[in-house]
Amino acid sequence: MPPPAFDALFERLQANGRLLPVLQQPTEVAGEKYRHWDTLRHLAPPEGLTPEEWWFAIKFARTRLTRPLPLTDTSGRPFTYAMPDEVLRLLHYIDQRAAGEVAMPEVVTESEGAKRRYLVNSLIEEAIRSSQLEGAATSRKVAEEMLRSGREPVNRSEQMILNNYRALEYMRGQVDEPMSPATMFTLHRILTEGTLDNPDAAGRLQRPDEDRVGVYDRMTSRLVHTPPPADQLPERLDAMCRFANGEDDPKSFIHPVVRSVLLHFWMGYDHPFEDGNGRTARALFYWSMAHQKYWLTEYLSISRILRLAPSQYMDAYLYTETDDGDTTYFISYQLQVIQRSIEDLYGYLRRKAKEARQAEALIRTAEAYNHRQLALLSGALRNGHRVYTIESHRKSHRVSYQTARSDLLDLSAKGLLQQRRTGHKFVFTPVDDLAQQLGS
Repeated sequence: MPPPAFDALFERLQANGRLLPVLQQPTEVAGEKYRHWDTLRHLAPPEGLTPEEWWFAIKFARTRLTRPLPLTDTSGRPFTYAMPDEVLRLLHYIDQRAAGEVAMPEVVTESEGAKRRYLVNSLIEEAIRSSQLEGAATSRKVAEEMLRSGREPVNRSEQMILNNYRALEYMRGQVDEPMSPATMFTLHRILTEGTLDNPDAAGRLQRPDEDRVGVYDRMTSRLVHTPPPADQLPERLDAMCRFANGEDDPKSFIHPVVRSVLLHFWMGYDHPFEDGNGRTARALFYWSMAHQKYWLTEYLSISRILRLAPSQYMDAYLYTETDDGDTTYFISYQLQVIQRSIEDLYGYLRRKAKEARQAEALIRTAEAYNHRQLALLSGALRNGHRVYTIESHRKSHRVSYQTARSDLLDLSAKGLLQQRRTGHKFVFTPVDDLAQQLGS
């Protein structure tokens, strides 16, 4: 629900003599959380205040914190943002764990091979989850098998996921380059190849002579956002690129993570393409974080967290749009998503480190295996039904075909993998008594 109009509340409070008593309330009325009216109206206000008066006091306190952005709405009014304590706390957490010389579990830092393996895993996870957020209807297991094996997609959903994976890899190659409309168009073309009803719409902005896309609630089919008119898009895209490159007011500092989150919001708000805007926005976020040296981000999957509560993701946009363009709601929510992604990654890496140590303890002759083989054996011990191919092993570790082939054939020769031919390729599966073979 949109908040009560601030100006109207001001006039009413002034008229009935309540303005000064409301403004004299302690600063704590702003609360610890950056709540929207839609939430606040259900809470008990401080003693002596109505819900509307409480909201007015909070809005008045926030006006002293807000700063304008180069992003404007369709009427030309600038969006704003603030840096309340909860945002500062989250930024401090992310700064400590995602940038600079960050202490990481040895399972990642032990070798370049391990880094590549975890990078591939994260790219696969984000490609799948980001596509599923946009309606890709396939299971994670099937999608992962497609990406690792290198087989061709069999439907539009699988094509979306493969495109997303290729787009994330493309953007990794652009990390040291400035953002430009040409890069945006290339990214969008990769993301939407073979998935649009109108193939001509790939890699270009919507035109004024086309029906403008809108954003709809998938549960109710209700229109929840009308993006800017198509004739504004070229100028807005140029402004977005300047913002992405930090070419805005040199006297105004915007925290790098906040800049990345706002770039995500900007693309979602403008919705300049016929389809694929959400995937483009998230890919731009990853590019921006890496461009600004937050290296850990490429090991995260924000879409996995977003997909757990897609309505909260939409609410973060709607809270901003209904409360005078205050993007603090979106910033706060996305920072929480990043924090949770980092926590999940650290938990995942701790588990992997423990599993690796257990596997190596079980493998009495661990020195007989390279790090890729140890990773495969560790995974096979946990999932005896896993299927490996030379192509999937090659892609997982980003090595040559010959190296991947030698790894698998060596394990097969040692009696740890079973080898069989399926069609024109070999597949490898763990032997039934793998743990016993390793311990013998």
